[in-house]
Amino acid sequence: MEKYFDAFLDSLLGTLNWTWKSILFDVPWYTNYFWGIIVLSVLVWILEIAFPWRKNQAVFRRDFWLDAFYIFFNFFLFVIAISGFYKLLELMFLDIGMPSDALALINLHEWPPILQLTVFFVLLDFVQWFTHMLLHRYAFLWEFHKVHHSVKEMGFAAHMRYHWMENLFYKPLKTFAVMVLGGFEPEQAYIVHFFAIAIGHLNHSNIKLTWGPLKYIFNNPVMHLYHHAYELPEGKKNGVNYGISLSLWDYIFKTDYIPEDSGLVPLGYEGDDKMPKGFFGQFVHGFHFKEKNKTASK
Repeated sequence: MEKYFDAFLDSLLGTLNWTWKSILFDVPWYTNYFWGIIVLSVLVWILEIAFPWRKNQAVFRRDFWLDAFYIFFNFFLFVIAISGFYKLLELMFLDIGMPSDALALINLHEWPPILQLTVFFVLLDFVQWFTHMLLHRYAFLWEFHKVHHSVKEMGFAAHMRYHWMENLFYKPLKTFAVMVLGGFEPEQAYIVHFFAIAIGHLNHSNIKLTWGPLKYIFNNPVMHLYHHAYELPEGKKNGVNYGISLSLWDYIFKTDYIPEDSGLVPLGYEGDDKMPKGFFGQFVHGFHFKEKNKTASK
């Protein structure tokens, strides 16, 4: 038992120390997610101000500061708080004879770095697309995901407004994907992580961007806006456009939907007026849900 307690504490303190060192610029610049996210956020915000898609939307849009807080909570505070528990799970798997490479189907170690990064990125993105689809398909998951869909005006920081429980849904499946790769994360994986954050910020931004012919590969603000649309098409009431960084999964599995590109579509979901407006109300949202249907309402 002492082994587990020590591992829990070491992981918790290690993550806290790394975050503090990041704030002080005492880590390699390319692994400094704290300031990296701030820089990315400011850059995308400047683009929103310079090239607004919805020109009547205020620079400090509705819930701007709430979403800004979510950036730091979900990417740092919660990660610090939960890091010890993930370490415990890792030890438990090892103790039952299931190391990180137990499910290995692909060995990337000898592949060229660019190929390692590409496979790592594509596999993780598919797992996230699949997890995202589940959040819309099952009512008890949808209750937590409603926090993200309570956004009424899109902006870069809306990317990070999501219920902390979503971390618990995404993380195991992402870990499973890494186990398929032999427990291997490429040395340059920070490139993938920063790229995914940038795409996510842009997808939620007030910028009209489609990537031209590349829209069939990469997700974009026009496509993702319809993921947040209040009204959904017949036959797709569980949602559309689930893509995270890549749009190709939606085109492959026929969940794509982009009827027009004015950017003026109402956002939210039926009953979103009942969502608490403050962080603490949203923090506990979903835990008093009485299931009425087996699937989500949209």
